[in-house]
Amino acid sequence: MIPLLAAIPLTTVNVAAARPTPLQENFGMAANVQQFDPVARASELARDLPRRWSGSYQPFGPGSSAPVTLQLASVTALGQMVDVRGEMTLGTTTIPVQGNLNAQSDQLDLLLLGDYSASDLQGGGDFLGLQGFSLSGWVAPRLTNPGGQLVLNPVGEGAPAIRGLW
Repeated sequence: MIPLLAAIPLTTVNVAAARPTPLQENFGMAANVQQFDPVARASELARDLPRRWSGSYQPFGPGSSAPVTLQLASVTALGQMVDVRGEMTLGTTTIPVQGNLNAQSDQLDLLLLGDYSASDLQGGGDFLGLQGFSLSGWVAPRLTNPGGQLVLNPVGEGAPAIRGLW
């Protein structure tokens, strides 16, 4: 009688180690190698990130929408993080800001450093963005403030150029 070869399970062998890896032994699949370099992306972001942003802030609770501009004075890559510093104008109040942008996850933490009691923002809170600068939420330090939404778009070099037809 001839044994059926298709019925015999084959082991996948790791060529480098000449033995199966635990992932291959247990699940029959090869482990993926991450090719993304967050340190290189942080350097690119520090070089190419637009320095001027414009948008609006809308509180989740009572209150009206306010125009916002963000001017980044310095953008520095620190490992896989990008350190940003500048000024945010919320309505008529200009506030110094400092933040960190994670080059791997695009998470942004933006702290307000000055006196901003004229706005609805309370001391001790920060803007948290999961899509970089595009969309952020105000995370208030107390439950009495429901927070708000900050929507920013690049101005100038990040905006598409408009050309005439002639």
